Amino acid sequence: MPLYTPEERLRRDASPWTWVQGLLAPIQFLVFLVSAALVVRFLLTGNGFQAATISVLVKTLVLYTIMVTGCIWERDVFGKYLFAPAFFWEDFVSMFVLALHTAYVVALVFGALHARYQMYIALLAYSTYLLNAAQFLIKLRKARLEGAPSRKSPAAIGGDNSQAVSA
Repeated sequence: MPLYTPEERLRRDASPWTWVQGLLAPIQFLVFLVSAALVVRFLLTGNGFQAATISVLVKTLVLYTIMVTGCIWERDVFGKYLFAPAFFWEDFVSMFVLALHTAYVVALVFGALHARYQMYIALLAYSTYLLNAAQFLIKLRKARLEGAPSRKSPAAIGGDNSQAVSA
């Protein structure tokens, strides 16, 4: 079953949120890399708690931004904010990613856990984020493959389609 119907593909290509998602996704990944390094540094050395904390908060803010804009994108393309059949499992895992990032923020704000355990929550959140990112990369690849010309099409093998056009 194709990822997009022809109508959904047109709506995806016309939506300004497609561009926004394409911009935010690599930004989120870069923020994740920096933050993960700072979190691991804190866990290994005990130094840099403030920098690690700020980085996790920035990562969480970027995550919420990409989730909200992603919901708007999903509505534009599929007519529902979440759990469209084509992205059901990605959205399902995204809920765990959001829950773990939110758990980190709650633990931080309420001082519910020792700093080390807060950072363990951040690492668990980051692990689920990596799984979710992999899901979306697989879908991106599938969408690109579906949009590519077929190997058997005349254009792909160097032929032309003059038979279809000729009178």
